[in-house]
Amino acid sequence: MTASTSHPLKQIIEAALLTAGEAMDHARLAALFDEAERPGDAEISKALEELADDCAQRGVELRQVASGYRLQVRQSLQERISRMWTERPQSYSRALLETLALIAYRQPITRGEIEAVRGVSLSSNIIRTLQERDWIRVVGHRDVPGKPALFGTTRAFLDHFNLKSLDELPTLSEIRDLANLEPELEFEAAQQDEAEA
Repeated sequence: MTASTSHPLKQIIEAALLTAGEAMDHARLAALFDEAERPGDAEISKALEELADDCAQRGVELRQVASGYRLQVRQSLQERISRMWTERPQSYSRALLETLALIAYRQPITRGEIEAVRGVSLSSNIIRTLQERDWIRVVGHRDVPGKPALFGTTRAFLDHFNLKSLDELPTLSEIRDLANLEPELEFEAAQQDEAEA
């Protein structure tokens, strides 16, 4: 191993991922080392695999997203761990989420095309909020009069939603199944509340 003899490569990578606060790719991980001791991609990949195996029975997981790898709270524990913070997570309007979904699934897409699908005008605040979150960006302009901006998603969008690529988005049929399931879950919850009362 080319990493420092006092610290195995896996430990160095784990420490870097814990402190980075964002995903790190192979190049950023390799840059932690002097040129003489810099590990190759194969060594970094092997250390990442070992780290993922180490995390299998722990409360954190190694997750690959669009920007690289990150250590994060295991998804099955996130709701419970979020109770540590008194600050409520930011909630988003249905209009904002619909707009984000349209951009994610139909990109590149113009504001006019979003409005045509949704059937209502699109607030500038929605586009501004999505751009401030770095979830969307202008990826070009449609070659028509007025040259409207074309919107697409960013790496930050993929990272936030734990996706390596857009191919990992749920299919529209899966989303429809969830929409059909939601009223059933609400009905079951209402029945359970009545039974407990």
